[in-house]
Amino acid sequence: MNKEFLDEFEYQLKKNNISRREAIKLLGLGGAMFLASNEATGTKANASDVKAKIVIVGGGLAGISTAARLMNSLSNPDVTVIEPSSDSVSYQPGNTFIGAGLYEKKDVMYKLADFLPSGVKLIKDKAVEFNPENNELTISSGEKVTYDYLIVAAGVTLDFSKIKGLEEIGDAYTIESKKVMNDLFKNSGASTIYNMDGAVITWENMQKSIAEAKAGKKVKAVFSHPNTAIKCGGAPMKIMYLMNERLNEAGARDNVTMTLYKNSAKMFGVKEYEDAIKEQFRVRDMKWHTSHNLEEVKLKEKVAVINHHWQEKGAWDPDLEDYDIVRKSEKIEVPYDFLHIAPPMKAPDEIGKSAIGSAKGWIPVNKETLQHVKYNNIFALGDIAAIPLGKTGGTVRKQYKVLVDNLIATMEGKPMPSKFDGYTVCPIITSIGTVMLAEFDWSMKPTPSFPLDPTKERYIWWLLKAYILKPMTQYGMLSGRA
Repeated sequence: MNKEFLDEFEYQLKKNNISRREAIKLLGLGGAMFLASNEATGTKANASDVKAKIVIVGGGLAGISTAARLMNSLSNPDVTVIEPSSDSVSYQPGNTFIGAGLYEKKDVMYKLADFLPSGVKLIKDKAVEFNPENNELTISSGEKVTYDYLIVAAGVTLDFSKIKGLEEIGDAYTIESKKVMNDLFKNSGASTIYNMDGAVITWENMQKSIAEAKAGKKVKAVFSHPNTAIKCGGAPMKIMYLMNERLNEAGARDNVTMTLYKNSAKMFGVKEYEDAIKEQFRVRDMKWHTSHNLEEVKLKEKVAVINHHWQEKGAWDPDLEDYDIVRKSEKIEVPYDFLHIAPPMKAPDEIGKSAIGSAKGWIPVNKETLQHVKYNNIFALGDIAAIPLGKTGGTVRKQYKVLVDNLIATMEGKPMPSKFDGYTVCPIITSIGTVMLAEFDWSMKPTPSFPLDPTKERYIWWLLKAYILKPMTQYGMLSGRA
């Protein structure tokens, strides 16, 4: 067992007055499985002798976990990571806790230097051009970097330019401290937990709204969900649940109307979890509207302009022997006191719009093998990969093992042995103390890892989310062993 993992686990439990014995007892088999998953899974004794120059673009959770597993799996590895940020491995799922006052920014900020696997070369720069025909890329300094195999794990950017009123922010990264964003959001009531500074502002806005509600003001809290692919699609609901909890703690819930405007036609893609979420919303008097997309924010007036869209049956088409489907829409103006924005998201333009990208701007890979559909020596994983599911840290935990297995087999000239099954896990935080652990795969049906009803909110999953997943990420995944 990794000592650092256990030390951090113990620290988190003690800080919250929970005994290790109580935690393991409550977690039961589930806890044993998660803790056991932190055991070493590869040694140099059974490592592959195949040699090649492997370059990884992106030094976040996906990139560093993959680099670590390659170092564990190759007897003579040659691995280079290209990453411009010194804080790239920071714990992004913790942003939700920052936004609700459960974490501070320092609780989730890590230094890449502390987690870079021994022997991995680091190029502290950004890949800006790709020439896959010549197995070459260019970094922003102008230097060209060659490779035998390329792994793309660069994540997503927040595309604020798609929201009128926020165009000035442009592209932003989760860990980026962006002055223009902070200045725009200051005193506006608007914010986002998808950026770490934004999460800090979210908590400031939440406290102000709670104080106003406690003083008797009728407060309107609005939460958005974008019309693009989104990392951690449950996060806009998580911060909503947590604000509901904070309002209840303050005795001010009755003075706040809470409404989620979701772009998709469903609250959740898996019916069983969607049904559970809708019931949770009803019990908590939290409102929701589907098929609504945030298009504009009038910060000074504190008004969100939202596009309500739907489809209607049109004219009869005699050739198709069916009715045309006509898309309709209307813009509505929604006043707010508190606004949480889940911004549109995309792959970084220099990658998504490059020769290795796709028409939709993502890296096109086989959804099971994670190998590029055009270039056999390129693989991608994590948020940037163009697959139907998979923009969560829990998904990366499955993907990076599949990728390393398949990459090494490709290097050895063997058939790829592993397939990614679409596994996605979304711990839906429903209160300070309960979580619904939503697990599913390509089947879009619940695929629980434990013999419990997965649609139920449980304290044991709160323990998992709050105290185990962070150290498991730090000392398990980032070491290539979890």
